[in-house]
Amino acid sequence: MLWTPPSLNRHQSAIVEMRISTKTERAAPMNKLSVVGLDLAKNVFQVHGINTDGKVVVRKQLRRSEMRKYFAQLAPCLIGMEACGGAHFWSRELARLGHTVRMMAPAFVKPYLKSNKNDCNDAEAICEAVQRPSMRFVQPKLPEQQAIMHLHHGRQLLVRQRVALSNHMRGVLSEYGIIMPQGVKVLSRQLPEILEDVEKGFTPIPRTVELRVWTYFNSVDTRSINVICSS
Repeated sequence: MLWTPPSLNRHQSAIVEMRISTKTERAAPMNKLSVVGLDLAKNVFQVHGINTDGKVVVRKQLRRSEMRKYFAQLAPCLIGMEACGGAHFWSRELARLGHTVRMMAPAFVKPYLKSNKNDCNDAEAICEAVQRPSMRFVQPKLPEQQAIMHLHHGRQLLVRQRVALSNHMRGVLSEYGIIMPQGVKVLSRQLPEILEDVEKGFTPIPRTVELRVWTYFNSVDTRSINVICSS
């Protein structure tokens, strides 16, 4: 004799149908995404996606290696992200997959943060901010534009190092009663003579340290000049 399941009344059938429909909706959110808020990071990214009705259908984390595969299988949608480190790269990559990407200044996203700052809440705030009609967006940079920007940033870093080293050497000289005028040219002209003069009162240890700092200063100075010439 075969076992037959008991018949369900109308109320029980409605509950089963509701559970089945809920599982179906949760299992297939990929085709319903309309707007995505993407919180960028070095290794783990946070995704917050809503459908055309404004309901949350995706809230998950993605590792860097999963980013392209995940967004490649999505239908074209609007993706919002903050203009931070790596944003211009991912803007170009996601645009190649057919998505519309909008970058915003972090200061413009902050008012839409509803709770404590974390990756999940940040992605939700980005998703909310990118939909505002009055939002101002950041224009994505081309690789050539980024190269020029990094050239200037690299030179500024070398110049700051050169100034810090020259200030350090002047400070050491002042401890031995030697006051030098400001300026890299004056330092380059007078410091070698001072270091070679044994009557200036330098003991072996500070003299050796000052010589090493002076050698590094010259290498930094040369690098900053080479950056200018290469540009």
